[in-house]
Amino acid sequence: MTTDTAAAAARATVYGYPRQGPARELKRAVEGYWKGHVGADALRSTAAGLRRANWHELADAGIGEVPTGDFSFYDHVLDATVMVGAIPERHRPAVEADALDGYFAMARGTQDVAPLEMTKWFDTNYHYLVPELGPGTVFTADSAKQVAELKEALALGLPARPVLVGPVTYLLLAKPAPGVAADFEPLTLLDRLLPVYAEVLADLREAGAEWVQLDEPALVQDRTPAELNAAGRAYRDLGALTDRPKMLVASYFDRLGDALPVLAGAPVEGLALDFTEAAAANLDALAAVGGLPGKRLVAGVVNGRNIWVDDLEKALATLGTLLGLADRVDVAASCSLLHVPVDAALERDIEPQILRWLAFARQKTAEIATLARGLTQGTHTISAQLAANRAALASRTASALTRDPAVRARTAAVSAADARRAQPYAERAAAQRGSLGLPLLPTTTIGSFPQTAELRTARAGLRAGRIDDAAYEERVRAEIQEVIAFQEKAGIDVLVHGEPERNDMVQYFAEQLTGYLATQHGWVQSYGTRYVRPPILAGDISRPEPMTVRWTTYAQSLTGRPVKGMLTGPVTMLAWSFVRDDQPLADTARQVALALRDEVDDLERSGTSVIQVDEPPLRETLPLRAADHAAYLAWATEAFRLTTSGVRPDTQVHTHMCYAEFGDIVQAIDDLDADVISLEAARSHMQVARELAAHGYPREAGPGVYDIHSPRVPGAGEAAALLRKGLEAIPAERLWVNPDCGLKTRGWPETRASLENLVAAARTVRGELSAS
Repeated sequence: MTTDTAAAAARATVYGYPRQGPARELKRAVEGYWKGHVGADALRSTAAGLRRANWHELADAGIGEVPTGDFSFYDHVLDATVMVGAIPERHRPAVEADALDGYFAMARGTQDVAPLEMTKWFDTNYHYLVPELGPGTVFTADSAKQVAELKEALALGLPARPVLVGPVTYLLLAKPAPGVAADFEPLTLLDRLLPVYAEVLADLREAGAEWVQLDEPALVQDRTPAELNAAGRAYRDLGALTDRPKMLVASYFDRLGDALPVLAGAPVEGLALDFTEAAAANLDALAAVGGLPGKRLVAGVVNGRNIWVDDLEKALATLGTLLGLADRVDVAASCSLLHVPVDAALERDIEPQILRWLAFARQKTAEIATLARGLTQGTHTISAQLAANRAALASRTASALTRDPAVRARTAAVSAADARRAQPYAERAAAQRGSLGLPLLPTTTIGSFPQTAELRTARAGLRAGRIDDAAYEERVRAEIQEVIAFQEKAGIDVLVHGEPERNDMVQYFAEQLTGYLATQHGWVQSYGTRYVRPPILAGDISRPEPMTVRWTTYAQSLTGRPVKGMLTGPVTMLAWSFVRDDQPLADTARQVALALRDEVDDLERSGTSVIQVDEPPLRETLPLRAADHAAYLAWATEAFRLTTSGVRPDTQVHTHMCYAEFGDIVQAIDDLDADVISLEAARSHMQVARELAAHGYPREAGPGVYDIHSPRVPGAGEAAALLRKGLEAIPAERLWVNPDCGLKTRGWPETRASLENLVAAARTVRGELSAS
């Protein structure tokens, strides 16, 4: 590749970086602060140290412009809420008394004040805190965090670019505040919000910012003409400001579509676009609008959401095409690297031949820097890196791990009948009522119970060789005994064994299925201080032996009440893993479904009469464009039914979903054909119950009455009030009573009190129904 003026200016950059530190130092510091073991100054010092380390690491890797403001104690959308002063009235006293404690109160709630609602960030497994706005919302600028972090980076001598949630995306992510009419549209507040952004931009310019990045991922979704006009107006007005840095408007996760000409024509100095496979249409669309003459283009050619090494030669070809479409082309990942682990080099248990296929955040920054150097100086300067990349890609393609003929033959033989239950729901419901004998408004939990210190110590001891398998299993049995005894005493109707043997709801199964790889340090933030280690789905999937039967049957031996068998569904096994990118997702889902179907069959044969197959991310994995929904939902719902359709009519199939906007997928929920579904509903005030009713959902449902992501204990009266709201939408004979989600992250004291209140609420409302 020859060097020209545009290529010579190429710079490597990223939109964001993992916040937690290589050993999750931020998690320990924040949780220590909550427990009173770490002071505020020590917490801030830890955070500053992590930011400095990240920036130095990026600069050393060849990143020529580091991001600032992407770091967060909890959530970057909550940080934006603080930046624009949109503090909910119920949280203002706490924020005014102590800004840090008030910040965490908005995230987690207190015993007396509910937190902000939490939901999924577009189609990722990251959760953000939903802004609450209304006609009376008054915005005020508070740029202290953004200015301080910019100054930190500049003091290190590093070129830095502050990153903000853009004003249009901020408003499109918001919801009407409690007490505000449900049809209120937060986007109507745009003219009120833009002057606040103008003030923040002026503050950042004064602090030394040359560029500011405004993230507008909401514009890659289907948008109405009014919403697109609002985006155009926003960047026309901000672009007209004289006291501001240069503006880079960033989009990611999908193609911009109709929003691209709006942004390309706006008076901003640059655009950042996703050019990975998911958004490949951006390339042709950019050419169709005449490119970005006189502007900066940041090209997201390295996949920021998956962990496979990128095809560098393919990325260079894309970059070469883009050189003619903008005044300056820089190189980046497709989105923030928040969504991948920190460093693949930390993995000691993955074979070196396989490890070379993987690229975590540190490796992706190296790829970005390599591409920028090749674009600027010519491909001869990166010939060694290109050769190594070709060898890694060829190694993966040729590996026996990726193809199992027996799995592929079984998958190819699946018929439509295999994914349909033999009996209609009405017939199944009658059989289940007769066999289970449950009361009106039956109570249950979602699956997991608190993981005690004793259990974690035993698990760590087993890994370290301090205890043997027999001692560890004795601890697991003791935990199950405690969970069963508590549930019986509390009066819960359908029990769970508590899942003490499981480290994670996906990883536990991945470690027992062929085709998956497990990591030791592959932590990714899900929300706040909750981090997960997504397994890596690298090859064809099968189940060598039963995975859950032993502990489920043990729990059932301790009680006469039904104990649910608990499985993680096929869509979740894909969505919460780093999935292979060398075959269609539908093919991989079908392989996982068949492996899980074998487990369902074994559970039923062992005497388990209620089997729950969790699919919490069914909505989050929904493509961002409506045109792509039908194809995804077809294979996703088929995979669930393929997992569950082999059981008898008297075996009750449950599923569970949480922390998403369910209105878009009510038909898909219906298409799952589960006998019972439990859903998050406490923070959203039973919104999903109303959505199910509006759809005419015909089966049983348990909208949650206990928000498990907050440490507060809901009173029995509060739970009963939510239950009555549920009854306004769902008949009593089809309504279940349950928490929003599993209880793994909670402590035993709050869990006991909350579940006892939940049962008391169910009894109260049962009494009201019988008296009416």
